[in-house]
Parts: sequence; C-alpha cells; structure tokens
Amino acid sequence: MPLGPAPSGSLSDVLVGRRSELALLRSVIGSPPSLALVEGEAGIGKSRLVAELFAAPDLAGTRRLVGQCEQLQEPLPLSPLLDAFRSAGAELARSRLPLNPVAGALAPLLPEIAEHLPPPLPPLPDQRAERHRVFRAAVALLDHLGPLVLVLEDVHWADAGTHDFLAFLAAHRPRDVAVILTVRTEAGLLPIREAFARAPSGPARTISLAPLSLPEVEELAGGVLGVELPRTFAGPLYEKTGGIPFVVEEVLRTLLERLPAGEIPGRPDVLADLAVPTVLRDVVLQRLSSLDDPSQEILGAAAVIGMTPDDRVLAEVSDRSPPEVARALAKAQAVGLLHEEDGRSRFRHALARQIVYESVAVSGRRWLHLRTARALESRGGPRPVARLAHHFLHAGRTSDFVGNAEAAADTALSHGDDATAARFLLRALEVGELSRDVRVRLAVKLGRAAVDGLAHAEAVPILERLLATEPLPAPLRGELRFALGRLLRQHGQARAGYLQIEHAIDDLGERPALLGRALAVLAAPETVVDRHVSEHTARCEQAERAALRSGDPDVAIAVRITRASLLLEQGDPESRRLIDALLADERLRASPREHARACLNWAQGALHAGRLDRAEILLAEGRRVADEAEYLRVAEVVSLVTAAVDRAAGRWDGLEERLRRLGDTSATFAAASLDSRLLRGALLAATGPAEQAVEVLREVIAIAGRTGAVWPLIPARTTLSRLLLSLDDAAGAAEHATAALDLARAKGNWVWAAESVSCLVDALDALGGRGGAEEVAELRAGLGRADAPLAQAALLTAEAVLARADDAGRADRLLDEARVLLRKAGLRYEEALAGERLGRWRCERGSGDGGALLEEALRAYGAMGADRDLARVCRVMRQNGVPIPYPWRGGRPSHGGTLSSREREVALLAAAGKTNQEIADALFLSRRTVESHIANALRKLGLASRKELRTFPVE
Repeated sequence: MPLGPAPSGSLSDVLVGRRSELALLRSVIGSPPSLALVEGEAGIGKSRLVAELFAAPDLAGTRRLVGQCEQLQEPLPLSPLLDAFRSAGAELARSRLPLNPVAGALAPLLPEIAEHLPPPLPPLPDQRAERHRVFRAAVALLDHLGPLVLVLEDVHWADAGTHDFLAFLAAHRPRDVAVILTVRTEAGLLPIREAFARAPSGPARTISLAPLSLPEVEELAGGVLGVELPRTFAGPLYEKTGGIPFVVEEVLRTLLERLPAGEIPGRPDVLADLAVPTVLRDVVLQRLSSLDDPSQEILGAAAVIGMTPDDRVLAEVSDRSPPEVARALAKAQAVGLLHEEDGRSRFRHALARQIVYESVAVSGRRWLHLRTARALESRGGPRPVARLAHHFLHAGRTSDFVGNAEAAADTALSHGDDATAARFLLRALEVGELSRDVRVRLAVKLGRAAVDGLAHAEAVPILERLLATEPLPAPLRGELRFALGRLLRQHGQARAGYLQIEHAIDDLGERPALLGRALAVLAAPETVVDRHVSEHTARCEQAERAALRSGDPDVAIAVRITRASLLLEQGDPESRRLIDALLADERLRASPREHARACLNWAQGALHAGRLDRAEILLAEGRRVADEAEYLRVAEVVSLVTAAVDRAAGRWDGLEERLRRLGDTSATFAAASLDSRLLRGALLAATGPAEQAVEVLREVIAIAGRTGAVWPLIPARTTLSRLLLSLDDAAGAAEHATAALDLARAKGNWVWAAESVSCLVDALDALGGRGGAEEVAELRAGLGRADAPLAQAALLTAEAVLARADDAGRADRLLDEARVLLRKAGLRYEEALAGERLGRWRCERGSGDGGALLEEALRAYGAMGADRDLARVCRVMRQNGVPIPYPWRGGRPSHGGTLSSREREVALLAAAGKTNQEIADALFLSRRTVESHIANALRKLGLASRKELRTFPVE
C-alpha cells in the first residue's frame, strides 16, 4: 500500500526547519494506537512533512493507506476513507487471515475490492444504525490490515460523516493502527477535536506548523539556488513570502526563469516588483503566462473542474483532443503548476488552483462551469449531484442547481448526515426565483435537518419568513412551526420556541405522529415560564393519545420518555419505575440517539431533585450510548451534565475552567451554555471571588428572563439570593428569593420552590423578622412525600430556622435531619452548609459538639476548595473560641493562618480599594492569580468579603 509520490514539483530535496515536528510525528506512529493532527495554514508544508516521514529509509516500507478529502466531495459516507481502502485490494488478496464478518457492510460501498471482503450484510431499517455498522466495519478492516498508518489529507474539507467516523475511531482505535490527519488552522474548530482530546487510549498529538523563520528561509532558498544567501536578499524574500514554504519556492521558481541561479542572490531588486499582498498571485500568474494560449485555456478549464481534473472531462469541457490536453498538462507540470499524483495530474496546491481559476474571465468561467456540468451529466453511473450543484450554481443555472442541491441533501439525509443536508438546503433556499411549492418543500426538509445539523441561526429566518409570507396548507404550516419552535429552543429562545410549537398543534391534527412529538415537547416543564405543571401534564396526556392514534412505536417511546421526565422533575417516585422500564425496552435501545438524549435529560432532572446517585448512573449510560453511536451532537450536553454531577458531588478540581469553556458564547447549544454559566456562578459563590459570582448570576438571570427559560431562572435567583445574604445584603436576598418563589409557584412545582423558600426564611430572619411561616406551610403541603432529597432538606432547614426562637432543641433536630438526608444523598457541599449552620447554633448555645461540626465543615470546604466558605467558617470558629487546625486534611497547601508575602501584598492593595485588574497590572500578575491570592487571604483572615479588608489589620 504505497503512499505514492509526495506533493512534488518541490524545488528543495531537503526539508527545512521541521526537525522537531518530524521527530514528534515519527514518535506518534511508532507507538500505535495513536493519533496525530498536523495543522497549519495553507502552503505551510503539512503534506510535505508527512511525505518526508515516509521517505526515511527505515519507514519507506511502512504499510499505509492514504485518503484525500476534496473540497467538492459527494455526500457519501466516508468518501476519503473508502478511497483509501480501494488501494488495499492486493493486500487483502494476499491475506490468509479471516476478516470480521461485519466488514461485509463495506462491500456495497467498495465494489472494486468486494470480492476480498465478507458477504454483504442485510440492510438495517434505521440509517443511523446502518452507519454505525459501517463505522464498525471500517474499524474492523483497519484492524485486519494492521499494522499500518492511515493518512487522511485536508480533513478541513471532510464531510460530517467522516468527522463522526474519526470520532468513533478515536474511541475504538485498532491496536496496530496509527492515524495522521492534516488540516488547515484557518478552517476553525473541527468537531472532532473534542473527541480526539478525550480518546480512551490517550489524546491526539497536535503538530502545529508555523511559518519558517528568517534563517530557515535563508537555508531553504540557499539550498534551492545552490549558493550561500546574503541577508540583503534573504530578508526581503522572508518579508515578501511571510515564511510560507510553498510561496518561497514559487517566488524562487519564477526568479529562476528570469535569471541564472548564481545571479539571483545579488539582485534583491527583482523582489521589489512583487507586491506583498499579491506575491503568490504574481508568481503563479507568471508561471501561467509562460504557457502558450491553448495550454492556458486548457489549464483554466482544469481549474474550473477541480483540484484533480479528469482528462476525459477536461477534453470535453475545453473542446480539445486528448493529445492536446495531455500536452497542455505536461507543460503545466513542467512549469510547476501541476504535479503527478497516483498517475493523475493535480494542481500543486489549492491556492495555485484558485489563482488560475480567477484568471479566467467571469463570463468564461460561467461557460466552463456549464460545460463541466453537462459533461458530468453525460457520464454513466451515479449522478455526482454535489459537484453538479456546484457547477450549475456558478453557471447561473439556478433551477438545475436547486434540483441537484436538493438531491445532494436527500443523499446526505439518507446517510444520516444532517449537517451536510442542511448546508445544501440553505444554499438552495438562497435562490430568489424559487416557486412557492419548491420553497416550501425545501423549507420542510431544512426544518427536519437543521435541528441535528446545527444550522439553527441560518434556518430560523428562512422558516420565519416563509410562515409570514406564504399561504400554506395546515399540515405543512404545522410541521414548519414545529421545526421552527425546536430551532428557536435550541438557539436559546425558550418562550418563543414554545409559543411556535403551541401554534403548531391545531395544524397537526391530521398528522398524529408529528402531533404526538410536538405535544411531548410542550409537556416538558423546565423549558418555559408561566405554564403550570398541570398544563404540562395535560399536554402529556394529549401526546399519549396522539401516539396511540399514530400507531408509531417511536412516537410512543418519545412520549413515555417525556412522561418519565415530567414525573422526575416533580419528585414523583413513579418516575423511577418508568425510567427503569424504558432503559430495559429494546425499542429505546434500538434508537441510540433517543436513548442518549433521554438519559442525559433524566440525569439533569435527577440532579434538580437532589438524586445524585440516579444522576450518575443515568449520565454514565447516556455517555456510553452517545460514544458508541458516535453522537457528537450531544458532546456539549454530556460535558454539561458531567460538570453538574461533579459540582453536586463536590469534585471541584478544575471545574471552574471547564465551566468557563462550556459557557463560552461560541457554544453550539445556547441552552447548555446558559446552564453552564449558572453552574459556574454557583461554584464561584463558594470559591470566590464573590463579585464575579454576582456578575455571572445576574447575567444568567437577565438572559433567562429575556428568553423565558424557567430553568435556570429559578435556581439562578435562588443562588444569587444565598450569595447576597452572605454579603450582608439581606434585602436583596429576600427580593431574589421572592422572585424565584413566585416563578416556582406559577409553575406549580414545589420541588423547585424549596430552595427559594429556605432562602426567603433566612433573609427575613437576617432582617430581624420571623416571616416565612406561610410559605413554609405552603411548601410542606406542596412537597408532600416527594422523592427529592434537596427539596426535603431545604424544607427541614426552613422549619428549623422558624423553630429556633421558640424551641432550640427541635430546631437542632430538624437541621440535623436535613444534614443526614443530604449526606445520604451524597450532596457534600449542601451537607457541609447544614453542618456549619448546626455547629454555629450549638456553639452559640455552648453545646460541646458544635466545634466538631464546624471543623467537619471546615475540612469539607477545604477538600472542595470553597474558599469563601472557608473564610466564613474560620471567622465563626474564632468568634466561638474553636481552635482552627492548620493544615487540615484534604485542604489546600497554605502558610497556615499567616499570609504569605505575596498574599499580604495583594491584600494591602485590595484594602486600598484597588480592583483585581489594577492589582494585576501593578504586580505583573494574571487577574486569575490575583483572585486566588485574595480568596486565600480572606480565608486565612476569616473574612467574608474584600470589603472587610479595609478595616482589618492586614499588616
């Protein structure tokens, strides 16, 4: 399985400036299973590095498969990988080892080598299951062919299906296979990067290629010219080319046509005519102008056709004979515009092809695109609909473009590639002169593809405009409204999406399957404000009737999932039975995407109720199914739920940074981004800095309030209430607790209301009153015997606060019951808060075990890194004469109760009123380091906030 010739036409036989990168790449393939990502800008030498690797004498015989991702790739599954497999026929013919029967799934996709594969397998009814089986087959074939190296070039052009396979491969790497991918850095964030980072057998190694330095450009040019280069020439050459090896060689190639090699170093003036922004264009056009007119015309047609033009198509498009085409390609290869690869002429670089393409007059390009499309149409075999769509679009034949773009989308959808389908449909819908019927048909398909295809922002205005301007039949209008509602919800517009789906219900009466799914969405209680839980229950019952009427088992499963979620959020014990029954149901197992989504949603619902044990089990199941089904679309949700579980369990090491990344505005799912910001705000409320926690929580409240998302609006207000109370703002705490309670009361879900009632009672107590008894009684009646440890503990805590003034013993018993309940639930942080409160109460009454409870809370806070809580409990211990052990088991290293010199320096500046950024600038520290020093100082001094530093004798 030879690699084939390197991208040549290269003037230098020696690789310059890549020794460490080459050594790293060598080490990666030397220890399979392994992954390497070679990245850099266009022309930087990614392919050359890989070619150089296998040019080494000891690696020249390495078995390898090579696939090339093309910019114009048909939406067929694993196209570049299948191209690589086609070269393995001889190897398979020689092999005497039996192949895994699952490899037969590749036989229909690889007719050229099907005789060497196991018999084809019977098709599966679910396209996603079929694709998963093809993935398994590809991994089995790689395993059979090993040891080998799989090289995929230009992965930035790969289709979503190939990206999904690579993620699957990262999690199921064959023992003796190394994988090398080349990718442009300007391609942005690849969806496979996260999967590569968390691959079970170790993360991928990234080899980043930077431009050459001035000495390296000098070495490269000197080697090409065969003379020592003076800096008077090397400097301008470096400036003109930016150190990009491909551009350096192209400039030198042009100069060698004008001057003898020995004269060039003494003529830096010849570089002056090359404008910096257009240096590559200048040198490529210079090469092109050296060709005769017929050759230029043929090469222009070749650039229109693609990177590797087919000789027969090129002859037809250029209206030249095959010998004329062959001569023109040979001339272009001689001047370095083309090179030979696998026996075919190929442009040396995508940039060179683009420049040649743009050299053709616009009218000529349109004509060549049309001729190319007609030539491709006339060929036998499957229609290359993606390439036809491209050429018809640039030929100005919009109706032909739309037809082929729709066909390409249909092909992508048939293979489960929703993202590619959405891309083709969006382009088709940009055409202005579409008929109403075509526009509606395309929009309906877009609505189906865009949710999983992640084309939310682009699809929303198209569907909105269509609904506003076109008189549609009710069933179609209902389907489009439902699709729009789902898109809006995933785009973070909770209330707007919910209302769209509500409006769709009346139009879907004749389509019970779709009606059942729409009603199931409306039955989810956590998505929108001002809808009572009784309305959600009624929607769920309607959904069950619609599912029964449809006779569709998949809809029935979806509705049962919603019923379980609805009961789980209310703490109904029946939810456990329903969930267990669904997890054992083969129909759910047969739909891995539905299975994964259900488990993740249930895990979040379990956390809302404080059932950490169930949440961890459900998260593990959801993650396992998502990984096995290569379901990358839920990667962010998996990370979010994992972070939520880790926070609830007290596993906080590195959690804040994870949440910071998840909450980034570039996150795919806006709702997941908002939830992660809530988690980060709650974490900062415990770890500090408090000011940043307040800022994050207020932002979450503002966004959730604007979009109408009841979750995380209720917990954000509750968390902020608790935080403001610790900052001595009891009035602000009462205001947010009341607002959260009003939202939960309007929803009718008392599991969600419990924390806000507890916060309200604490705030009113801090204000000197004894209010909150009515709210506590209301909570007790609403909560009943709900299976919700977090809510039940909050109720017990609120009752303890109310009882304390009249019956301290009863208050202690209630609070201790809450503490034990939280301990059993594994909620370490909430348990520590309850223990601290109980310890403080007992110390204030002189009870002997109060100090032990405070020390226990101290150790728990220290293990979690809850610095703000550490500072508070230290202050309480000092006030009550309880000795503070330093260092405590599980705590962070410190200078005991004494400030380090740097902590003292930072604390003095903070006490003087300097902001964190001002302190960072003054001391040449990062802002994050300043925040850490202030948190440590507050903890050691037993202070609750930086405001107290102003009156505390830091020195």
